[in-house]
Amino acid sequence: QVQLVESGGGLVQAGGSLRLSCAASGRDFSSYALGWFRQAPGKGREFVASITRSSGSTYYADSVKGRFTISRDNAKNTVYLQMNSLKPEDTAVYYCAASTRVVPQLLSEYEYWGQGTQVTVSS
Repeated sequence: QVQLVESGGGLVQAGGSLRLSCAASGRDFSSYALGWFRQAPGKGREFVASITRSSGSTYYADSVKGRFTISRDNAKNTVYLQMNSLKPEDTAVYYCAASTRVVPQLLSEYEYWGQGTQVTVSS
């Protein structure tokens, strides 16, 4: 089992940058695929980015491709989301999640979730 705690959210102007972190506690962090999701007010939770266990592969939603970068440091039990060129439509609560699947593709395939961190982008 793994516990996840996000940090790094905040208020930023459009065009700015933020880096989210998600620290994990528990065993075998390196055995989990990790993902970032977000949920805007009144909308469902949507996929943002994911990374495989060994950082061999990363995946992004089309809406963030080229602007966001997911990475992980297995020695620090932490996954990051670097967000550049932020837009007002990126405003949401951002969640990190962990999956025992090799390449999770569905939200339901992530077994563990953090509590979320708010990102607000002003225009």
